Amino acid sequence: MSKDNGSAESSGIVYGRNAVTELLKSDALIDVIFVNKNAGGSINRICTLAREKGVPIKQVDDRRLDTLCSTSAHQGAAAMTACAEYSSVEEILEYARQKNEEPLIIICDEISDPHNLGAIMRTAEAAGAHGIIIPKRRSASLNSTVFKTSAGAAAWVKTARVSNLASVIETLKRNGVWIYGADAGGESVYETNLMGAAALVIGSEGFGIGRLVKEKCDFLISLPMYGEINSLNASVAAGICMYEAVRQRKSVKE
Repeated sequence: MSKDNGSAESSGIVYGRNAVTELLKSDALIDVIFVNKNAGGSINRICTLAREKGVPIKQVDDRRLDTLCSTSAHQGAAAMTACAEYSSVEEILEYARQKNEEPLIIICDEISDPHNLGAIMRTAEAAGAHGIIIPKRRSASLNSTVFKTSAGAAAWVKTARVSNLASVIETLKRNGVWIYGADAGGESVYETNLMGAAALVIGSEGFGIGRLVKEKCDFLISLPMYGEINSLNASVAAGICMYEAVRQRKSVKE
């Protein structure tokens, strides 16, 4: 489909009121809907359909839509298709049970850069993590950029998108999962016992773990910093923590 009839294939964007409406009526995987509510008309109908399907809605202006769609012919509405289907937290836990393994879960707290999220997914898949949990708001999601950056791992790693991370953490705890938050003030990850069911919380690039999520963590872990820079890229930090957990688990089996 060409741009003239409502699609920008390279970015996974479908635009135009009719095209977005029909996409919502179908069984297509939709990541998010972008609308300019000031456009009026059938925009409200599009928002209603999106809410019925549980698709997040982002209100933006025409300038943002022009950039997303690479055209001004969007009519105030655009949809970003998802590169893979989302899972539930229960499915992630069940996957670990099926493999007869203690869950290893990565919680991404507002990782907004799709390149970082994609890199985390790629490492998580390679490390054998059972799933990733992301919030619905203020987070990158399963779009085409994430899929490309993850080298396709986004199609394999079970990813749950949830409304409330703090509530989900409580659910994980009830299922015997210990929560480890990556934070500069925490104990060295190399001195922390990561055995057993574990969820590693990785905070946003600029602000780290949010206060409410941090309060829910059972332990705070950090990476020793020996240079002048006092922090690492979120995906790099996540990778180091994941593989330390893997190292500890493998060392026991051996």
